[in-house]
Amino acid sequence: MSASRVAATVDELGASYLEEFCSAFPFRATTLGLPGHDAEVPDISEATRSGLTQRMSHFRDQLDAFALEELSATDRASRSLLQHNVTTILNGIASRDDDWQIGNLLAGPVYAILSAVPKVTLDSEQRTDDYEMRLSRLGTYIVQSAQALRSGLRDGFVSNKRAIESSLSMLDNYLNAGPSKDPLLQPLAQLLDSRRRGRFEEIVDNSIRPAMARLRATLAEEVLPAARSDDHCGLMYLPEGDEIYTRLVRQHTTTDRTAEDLHATGLAMVQELRAEFSELGSCVFGTQNVDEVKQRLRDDPALRFSSREAMLSQASAAVHRAEEAIPDWFGQRHQAPCEIKSMNDAEAGSSVLGYYHPPAETGSRPGRFWMNTSQPQKSPRHEIETLTFHESVPGHHMQFALAQGLIGLPAYRRFTYVTAYSEGWGLYTECLADEMGLYSEGLARFGMVSFDAWRAARLVVDTGIHALGWSRCQAIDYMWNATALTMDNIVNEVDRYISMPGQALAYMTGRLEIVRLREEAQAMLGARFDIKGFHDAVLGTGSIPLSELAEVVWRWADSRAA
Repeated sequence: MSASRVAATVDELGASYLEEFCSAFPFRATTLGLPGHDAEVPDISEATRSGLTQRMSHFRDQLDAFALEELSATDRASRSLLQHNVTTILNGIASRDDDWQIGNLLAGPVYAILSAVPKVTLDSEQRTDDYEMRLSRLGTYIVQSAQALRSGLRDGFVSNKRAIESSLSMLDNYLNAGPSKDPLLQPLAQLLDSRRRGRFEEIVDNSIRPAMARLRATLAEEVLPAARSDDHCGLMYLPEGDEIYTRLVRQHTTTDRTAEDLHATGLAMVQELRAEFSELGSCVFGTQNVDEVKQRLRDDPALRFSSREAMLSQASAAVHRAEEAIPDWFGQRHQAPCEIKSMNDAEAGSSVLGYYHPPAETGSRPGRFWMNTSQPQKSPRHEIETLTFHESVPGHHMQFALAQGLIGLPAYRRFTYVTAYSEGWGLYTECLADEMGLYSEGLARFGMVSFDAWRAARLVVDTGIHALGWSRCQAIDYMWNATALTMDNIVNEVDRYISMPGQALAYMTGRLEIVRLREEAQAMLGARFDIKGFHDAVLGTGSIPLSELAEVVWRWADSRAA
């Protein structure tokens, strides 16, 4: 087989995979900015999941059949990415995610419907038609979700008590708020046609809201009574939970590191970061006592925001500073704009601090950093700039916008998300922002140190819950002692780790690998090391597994050394 034919075959598999992915996960396709599936909803019936398993297994077999010596470096990276993506889907089905994941933080149907679905731009007849069709199909997806939960219940796959109660609370807030505040109807503010608005309202009133009420009844009457206790919230308490978690650790970190190794790494890092809290506390607060520093950061009302507008303003100023500094640190420049928006009230109450959605491939939608501004008086000022750099520039927005512009790569390479690479880059940029001089004051630099401790603690807590049998309370207590996060955020975070096993491990694992590669490239190149070139190399391939990122960096370093 010729090299050109091998390349074409890899890309043919990639194109077929991308179409399968978008059809199976249309909400994700919309979020990633891929067109053509905005009218669809997931089909999670057992028959469809079985068919998806067969097709992904066939992809895996085809990818495994390639001889590595026949592949170019680009083809090997493409194959590795496709293997990772296919394995991720197969792991999700084997782990029976749809049958038990009901937590309200980035997992389960309730969160997906209330957070992801309404984030659309109805600026054309086609997009309006697509949104109407998607809403009309949501009732079926909700019914399937209830059926899947019953299937999981039958076979011993059920979530913990707190996760189910959180979902019930989110459903209660949604149903009790009434149609006038329904987040699914918020995009209709973009429509002028009152008759068209009426059709949307009829779908929500007559189909979606009743289906959500029935889902709530299923959770309250059938699932909650069988829930695992919060003392047994980890995967190890599910059937074959140990094997499932081992697969998820490998998937989310894209490494062979074990849960025990990651746990030990986190413990050591949390201890080391106490010195940084002490040093910065001496400069900003006049005390080296770490407990006093954390108490000030958590409890001093003067260190909170006064309004949502103040939060958005500080974030916008941080993005502006970052954009101005980019030419000194990157050779490439992203083109798509990044908006900062507030989450809707239905999701914000128990959501994360913020998250990012990439721009649409067609240019119809900018990148968007969605910030939780629901309770400004409880939001620490020192966290906003670090969060903004992670989610926007030079973090996720720059990362995804540049990837979309890599026109020499096929779509399946440009529009993908590998957790360790993507979140590792986001975490790396929190400290890079300090090198770039982007933090406005010493207080803001506490966000960088605090978030480092947070992500180090994730290594401890995620593995503690799912591999070592930690209780929810034990995890919360550890996070409180290890970080400067508020209790509200800690509770939300721990519940997220319970509902999304392994995902939290990717952040620090990816950051540590990027830092390692940078340090080794600097040692190898000496005066020839170029920070712009290093960053361009890291961001110049799209999202890939960490093993492939190492190959990319070594090729770049070799080219500089020659």
